[in-house]
Amino acid sequence: MTKRLILSLMLATAPVTAVVTAPASAMAAPSQIAAATSTAPTTVHYRTATVDGVKMANREAGPADGPVVLLLHGFPTSSHMFRNLIPLLADRYHVIAPDYPGFGQSNAPDHKQFVYSFGHYADMVDELMGQIGAQRYAMYVMDYGAPVGYRLAIKHPERVSGLIVQNGNAYDEGLGAFWDPIKAYWKSGSAKDREAQAWLVTQKATIFQYTDGVSDLSRISPDNWVHDQALLDRPGNKDIQLDLFYDYRTNVPLYPQFQQFFRERKPPTLIVWGKNDKIFPEPGAHPYLRDLPEAELHLLDTGHFALEDKLDEMGPLIRDFLDRKVAPR
Repeated sequence: MTKRLILSLMLATAPVTAVVTAPASAMAAPSQIAAATSTAPTTVHYRTATVDGVKMANREAGPADGPVVLLLHGFPTSSHMFRNLIPLLADRYHVIAPDYPGFGQSNAPDHKQFVYSFGHYADMVDELMGQIGAQRYAMYVMDYGAPVGYRLAIKHPERVSGLIVQNGNAYDEGLGAFWDPIKAYWKSGSAKDREAQAWLVTQKATIFQYTDGVSDLSRISPDNWVHDQALLDRPGNKDIQLDLFYDYRTNVPLYPQFQQFFRERKPPTLIVWGKNDKIFPEPGAHPYLRDLPEAELHLLDTGHFALEDKLDEMGPLIRDFLDRKVAPR
């Protein structure tokens, strides 16, 4: 074998290290690097705290010293409903979204051994916020989150820096025909009327809550009802929910106190309401203006879970409101 052939074979089989140099025009400018950094994905922490002997889960994001925004979810979901909103706020705001016991990733003790009530939930959220060290906060209240949040507000009115209200009721006008069978249960407390509400924890009802009143169903992820229904179907959860349906009656006598809080404290308020919602319909949105005449009201062409359909509209409204009214620069 000739020396030339041996040399050729050695070159062909040797490891090759390639160095690629990009042209100067392809290198990222400092401003581009800064922009990329500013749009980096938000880190959300999934934490738990022991409150009244129960593991209570919460999503938390944003600067620890930022203005606090407390996100209070509705039925039958959890902090999961805020998964897309949190990144839109967490660059500046300290966002906290708890799961109530019996919902999401929080514990769900047996309903015979644990009091499932809105008053208890408000006290537990209060204790959780104390553990976190949040002494002042704006609240996003939706559905069940409204009585939880408003109970918290009348307990500590000085702590509320603002309100974002999304299909969360505080007025008699907001309890329409949908509530008639539930009101019958409130009146009788009978086993028959209790069982008549069990349809509300079925998959059909869960899908209805996400899709009714929505014009373009392709905007709604089916993951929502798959996620929620899996939690509703846990053993014992139906009784938890039926207890809460019955306890909702205790919120109604507190409406005058909620309204007094609005009038006396006048918290900056943004109302973003799915006007096609049959559970908490549009007539429940307008009375807020009686007690909060400077509230900003936006009626959206969607249903109950408006964030799933209209985040592109709601996100900028919420962020602008917080920046102007809660934590102006």
